[in-house]
Amino acid sequence: MFTKEEIAYMATQPIGRLATAQRDGTLQVSPVSFYYNPAARTIDIGGHNMAASQKFRNVRNGSQAALVVDDIVSVQPWQVRCLEIRGHAEANSEPNDSAARVPGAIIRLHPKRIISWGIDPPETARGKRDV
Repeated sequence: MFTKEEIAYMATQPIGRLATAQRDGTLQVSPVSFYYNPAARTIDIGGHNMAASQKFRNVRNGSQAALVVDDIVSVQPWQVRCLEIRGHAEANSEPNDSAARVPGAIIRLHPKRIISWGIDPPETARGKRDV
């Protein structure tokens, strides 16, 4: 699903931005910590008091989610890396197999579409793909 370069890239990035939708359709984007869970093949999003957060409630109420992780490698020449992961999200109050480094509730993102650029070598870049 993820390339080895994408997995390595995620491990170097301390923060991503999670987009969820509230019941009235209002979108919310939040900075989050995230961790690739190789056993579940998911992205586990954890943090302090996650179960009390609006993003957790959004997911619990049925919101799909998208996570963006990006950075600027160089401005001269311009070089950007980005990984966007869209999919089904679940609010898990008591995970027993979380990859998050903070105990407690998590949002687990099950990837359905991955969009990637600037991460894989050009000859093996996978770009946009459904999983």
